[in-house]
Amino acid sequence: MSSSASAAAPARPKFPFWAQVLTGLAAGILLGFLARSFSLDWLTETMATVGTIFVQLLRVLVVPLVLTALIVSITQLRKVTNAARLAVQTLLWFAITALVSVLIGITLGLLTNPGANASINTSGAEAVATQGSWLDFLKSLVPGNILGLEVSSKATEAAGSIAVTSSLSFNVLQLVVIGIALGAAALAAGEKAAPFIGFAESVLAVSQKLVWWVIKLAPIGSAALIGKAVASYGWDLLAPLAVFTVDVYVGCALVLFGLYPLLLKLNGLRVRRFFAGAWEAIVFAFVSRSSIGTLPLTQSAVTDKLGVSREYASFAVPLGATTKMDGCAAIYPALAAITVAQLFGVPLDLTDYLLIAFVAVVGSAATAGLTGAVVMLTLTLSTLGLPLEGVGLLLAIDPILDMARTATNVAGQALVPTIVAKRNGILDRDRYDGVQTSTPVRASEPEPATV
Repeated sequence: MSSSASAAAPARPKFPFWAQVLTGLAAGILLGFLARSFSLDWLTETMATVGTIFVQLLRVLVVPLVLTALIVSITQLRKVTNAARLAVQTLLWFAITALVSVLIGITLGLLTNPGANASINTSGAEAVATQGSWLDFLKSLVPGNILGLEVSSKATEAAGSIAVTSSLSFNVLQLVVIGIALGAAALAAGEKAAPFIGFAESVLAVSQKLVWWVIKLAPIGSAALIGKAVASYGWDLLAPLAVFTVDVYVGCALVLFGLYPLLLKLNGLRVRRFFAGAWEAIVFAFVSRSSIGTLPLTQSAVTDKLGVSREYASFAVPLGATTKMDGCAAIYPALAAITVAQLFGVPLDLTDYLLIAFVAVVGSAATAGLTGAVVMLTLTLSTLGLPLEGVGLLLAIDPILDMARTATNVAGQALVPTIVAKRNGILDRDRYDGVQTSTPVRASEPEPATV
């Protein structure tokens, strides 16, 4: 074969990233099964350690990534025509999809009675230490410091002495408030804020590059995370809440493969193209259980593959990654609230179901601001007056449920910007439909300075 013919031959496609992650997932399931079947504690501990390191690497980059992403996002809104209208439409679509999702969750709960079909003893149930209420939500909006950091201390008694350990954590909702405030102030300051904006863009570029290095470890991280889950959460733990577990997965599947495709079709968009573009982000979200950790992948999918205007996507995607939670804040709390009510023999009426829907639509930001779906559930239960001890009964299988919830979250975070862009004429249809009109952007890694 001549050299010219060789040059003309198409390059062999690389092993897709999502396929690498799924391969790691399959390997992890096998390792977890072996560890559980043969009581290989060393293997379970190794997988737990590797998985913890992977999640910690993602978490440590959340603060600079979210903070600078929102600052840059707000400042770039000046380049977008009708920015206020786009922001309102984005929030409206967030609410619409959350409302339909919570109705799906409530319907499934009423049809299957997951609590009545659960074989679990409630006598030893205890309320979780971390809880949420509307006052907690309001207080969490006010930052305690510029980075939204919180210090928690724990006292342990051993050998007659008391040891106190302290740890730092961050409040994502406070980061959102700080980022929006700083971005709005920089936008209002005009030219004087140019050095500050440039600094934020530089930090964002570095943070994205670091996150991409961590994301490339996803096949190993996914194998460890799913392997540890299989080894630790076998059928013995899932069986008492089998109906509830199946309901969560079915509810997420109905939203992911029913509601979202319907909305795409109603807006004249091809369903297969959407999932082709967003699939890597959805798969990574499933194994990492982190919407924020998936943010760079979601951003790449929305702009480089689905054709959403970069200026608009730089606002909508980070906002969605912190507040758009159809899985964690709509489907799960609805099903869990019904399950807890049935476990403790508390009847629910129409007013209670309306309250569940209200909390899902209005209080979903608490999912980011506090501690994920667990505190969102305590917010729902406290609003309904249900016993918070029910949360502790569901914690054992939460990691298994969180995978489906997070994948649904991220799919919705990609869906809404795509629909809003289409309805406002800022969607590149050629890019969405896979028509290459220019040199394509690398699908594996987005341009680093434009989250």
